Amino acid sequence: MATRFDVLLKNGWVVDPTTGLNGVADVAVVGGQIAEIAADLDPTRADELFDVSGAHVVPGIIDLHMHASEWLGGKWGHKMMARVGVTTALDMSGPVGSVMRMLRDHGTGLNIACIEAVRPGLTVRDSNPDRAELEGLLGAALTGGAIGIKLLGGHYPLTPEATARAIALANARHAYVAFHAGTTNQGSNIDGFLQAAELAAGNAVHIAHINSYCRGAVRPHMQETEEAIAALIAHPNLRSENYLSPLNGTSAKCANGAPESRVTQQCLKVGGFPPTESGFEAAILAGWAEINLEAGGEVVLATGKPAVEYWRQRTTDTTVSFRVNPPEPRLRLATAKRPDGRFVVDCISTDGGGIPRNVIVEMGLALVNLQALGLADFVRKTSANPARILGLANKGRLAAGADADITVLDVAARKAVLSLANGAVIMHRGHVCGQGGRMITTAAGRGAVEAAGLIPIVVDVEQGGFYRF
Repeated sequence: MATRFDVLLKNGWVVDPTTGLNGVADVAVVGGQIAEIAADLDPTRADELFDVSGAHVVPGIIDLHMHASEWLGGKWGHKMMARVGVTTALDMSGPVGSVMRMLRDHGTGLNIACIEAVRPGLTVRDSNPDRAELEGLLGAALTGGAIGIKLLGGHYPLTPEATARAIALANARHAYVAFHAGTTNQGSNIDGFLQAAELAAGNAVHIAHINSYCRGAVRPHMQETEEAIAALIAHPNLRSENYLSPLNGTSAKCANGAPESRVTQQCLKVGGFPPTESGFEAAILAGWAEINLEAGGEVVLATGKPAVEYWRQRTTDTTVSFRVNPPEPRLRLATAKRPDGRFVVDCISTDGGGIPRNVIVEMGLALVNLQALGLADFVRKTSANPARILGLANKGRLAAGADADITVLDVAARKAVLSLANGAVIMHRGHVCGQGGRMITTAAGRGAVEAAGLIPIVVDVEQGGFYRF
């Protein structure tokens, strides 16, 4: 008797540069994995059938930079990601315990990884933690379920010396380490990024959102963009992503009459407002600062008096966005290639999740429609490359035996219309129907993930593309 299919996708145009697929075929799913990819599979064998004629079937979208914790992003982040076709994502700040609670209690079927923030005054004592303190933080992060750490330099910087210590330590432990460029003597700008490349000293580092260092803060923004591209080519140890939204996302929290985050202070200055709490309020009223406000089961952008009231009700401890990302650097960074033909910037991300800018599909497919990227290129940057970097050997590709993480795209409309994670349908035509999710962790964190009531996906960061791209 022929095997039954849990799910069958009929008549879609299947695109996967990793396996060379590029044509109309059916995709059958059994037990959470892809069972068969072939023409004219028998629809009567399927428990759940979707005719996806005219749509493109690609490996599940992986967002290598988002936020979905109680501290940043909040409980609606999972719904916001699933609705636009994301199947896997990396939370870049934690806390990991909070990320796991959000996944357990508000999950929509996604696979989630997390790296723990290194933040002076919160997770470390001050801006110059010694090796012992950093070792303690990293060890606790790994046993707690995270896959590594993130340096929040642009917002809450460490000294250059402590930054270099943290990077070297993470590499010695074969853990993941990401860096929002910036230290106590360099800002979150092109010079901060160039300093980050040097502080890495040949160690593997994920440099977050390359486009955010190319806003024209130091030199003309396209000059900064070309400098960033040259630095990435010269430093093959650096992993990277850029996002395509004009919006950034940063902390709105103020203390002692001023924003705590250096990025927030700089954004206020760019808009012509003083970097003070009163200047912040004026920027919200004027529409320059857009408060991330929870409403209607999602996070939306708000300005004016309602936004000020929301911000004040939460004692300023919320998130804010500014339209500070010029279009030209975003497009150039998304399409730039190395001399060997590989992309300079490995991935397209969002820095979204619970921050309302989950536009990988919307804006990434705009580049496809403009022929700035081929659809296979889009798949490399939004699935194959991030899967490899995270060490997810069974994701980011469409093949028999691979995990059934699949996104179905309407390329002309620039929308995801269907997605599956681990073989389960989690979104259909904008309706989010997934629940729970799985936590990507290391062997050290398996126990913590299971204790949180979640299913672990155990990766070996050392064997993944973070260290072996």
